[in-house]
Amino acid sequence: MIYAIVMPGIGLMSRRLKTEKDAISLAISGIIKKYKIESSSVEILESKYHEDAGDWYVALGWNDKRVIVKMDSVLAKITEINEI
Repeated sequence: MIYAIVMPGIGLMSRRLKTEKDAISLAISGIIKKYKIESSSVEILESKYHEDAGDWYVALGWNDKRVIVKMDSVLAKITEINEI
């Protein structure tokens, strides 16, 4: 007998970051931890969802810093934080 293991593609997996609000919340949380700043000082500049990759991108700013936070929507995990 031959058994096949079928793994669902990203399109079939349930996303944990379903909404823009979820993505922004995770991004702000990651920035607060990494840069040790107050949440009240963080400004949301832009957010975008990449349909093909299944990733959220959130641009945040505070004082003179600007960052883009990339997150995997299926794993609800920050994958990159880039200063711009």
